[in-house]
Parts: sequence; C-alpha cells; structure tokens
Amino acid sequence: MQRFIARAAQSSAALPRLAIHVRNMGVEVQTTSPGDGKTFPKPGSQLTMHYTGTLDDGTVFDSSVTRGRPFQFQIGVGQVIRGWDEGVLKMSLGEKATLKMTPDYGYGASGAGGVIPPNANLTFDVELLKID
Repeated sequence: MQRFIARAAQSSAALPRLAIHVRNMGVEVQTTSPGDGKTFPKPGSQLTMHYTGTLDDGTVFDSSVTRGRPFQFQIGVGQVIRGWDEGVLKMSLGEKATLKMTPDYGYGASGAGGVIPPNANLTFDVELLKID
C-alpha cells in the first residue's frame, strides 16, 4: 500500500496544478455609501430602488438608472431573486451598496431572459430610495 501511495505521489508531481477559486454561497452586501442607519425594510415592505446589474465580465444586463425609472417591489415575499430578498433587508434608507451573489441566490441553472447565462454570479449596484 505504501508503495502505491509513493508512486501516486510521484505521478501527481508531474501533473499540472489547477487553480481553484471558491466563492461562498449566498449574497454579500458591501456598503458603498451609508444610509440613515436606523430605517430598515421589513419583509412585506414596498421599496423603491435604483440598480445596475452586471455579470462577472462586467457586462451590464439591466439598469433602472439607465432607464431613469426606479424599480418598485415588495421585499421578502419572493417577488425578486433570493439575493435581493436577503441582501436588501440589511440595508438602511438612503444606503448605496453592492450586492454580490452566487447563482443559487440569482437565476440559477436556468439563467434569465437570454441575457443572464446559466449559473452566473451576479453583481448589483443598488440604492435604497424609499420604504413604504
């Protein structure tokens, strides 16, 4: 058995090394400009936000900023992707943040609308404008 392990170790020394990058599953919220620090949305709140969504290669796939029309939705009830439902709840009124999420918190294996490929990591630059 030890000879087998020694041979395997010698054989693997000649193999090329692969770089493996591990990204935690879920959503990461990075504040870029703080909000008021006291007014936070709750599940069921109606929110108004600006956002720009990008892929890992920097391709912008959607932007309310470009359209000049903020996005309105209800948080925490499944109207938006999981990364938003969980990440935006951590933001306070007026906050600007970057939400970075793994595919399981975005559109998963199916992708979306022909512009988000399957299993894509997503980044959203967001601003929480209003909480109702």
